Amino acid sequence: MEEAALLCVTVAVLMWAFLWVWDSSERKRTREQAGLPGAGSRTLLVIAHPDDEAMFFAPTVIGLGRLQHQLSLLCFSAGNYYNQGEIRKKELLQSCDVLGIPHSCVTIIDTRDFPDDPGVQWDTEHVASVLLQHIEVNGISLVVTFDAGGVSGHSNHIALYAAVRALHSEGKFPEGCSVLTLQSVNVLRKYLSLLDLPWSLLRTQDVLFVLTSEEVALAKKAMSCHHSQLLWFRHLYILFSSL
Repeated sequence: MEEAALLCVTVAVLMWAFLWVWDSSERKRTREQAGLPGAGSRTLLVIAHPDDEAMFFAPTVIGLGRLQHQLSLLCFSAGNYYNQGEIRKKELLQSCDVLGIPHSCVTIIDTRDFPDDPGVQWDTEHVASVLLQHIEVNGISLVVTFDAGGVSGHSNHIALYAAVRALHSEGKFPEGCSVLTLQSVNVLRKYLSLLDLPWSLLRTQDVLFVLTSEEVALAKKAMSCHHSQLLWFRHLYILFSSL
């Protein structure tokens, strides 16, 4: 029993040592090498529901804040699936306070066109039109959103990717505006926490943000703002996921 405990401690220490060395070297890389625009760039996080920003994108938001990006957020629904839309909008603003996104830079779309409902397919052309207008009006140089898997497979998440892909394929993005999509992973990797780090380092080809312990606490604080959504399985996700 003691040998097993010692082994666990040793593995944990080695993991943290590896993380510290890697993070130190990673911070020396230029933003150009990471494929990101420089400090002061206007970056737009595009999400489907309040809590997406904390549940799925907190490491990205915190990492981009570390790089001194000017962050804004566009949420395509109020998250009213259980008639909690007004509560969830307030929770989103509280979470954005924690993550460093000013209220003036948060836009929440609350219309029947984009219902919070996995059974409803949002119109790709309409989503793309709203998104493009927001990008152009606000001079956005980097868009961050879901990939084709939607991370959790939610159809509303996937609809955002479909709109971004349509804009890109049609050449409608303003010159100099780029896109980052969050990589969906399988269930096993999602809940491996730090144990997934070596795999992520080996497999990531574009941008990877690794948080310090203080930043992890900040990400969890942002998620805790969403009181209405903290069901038992989300507590497990917060505890075991790699954020």
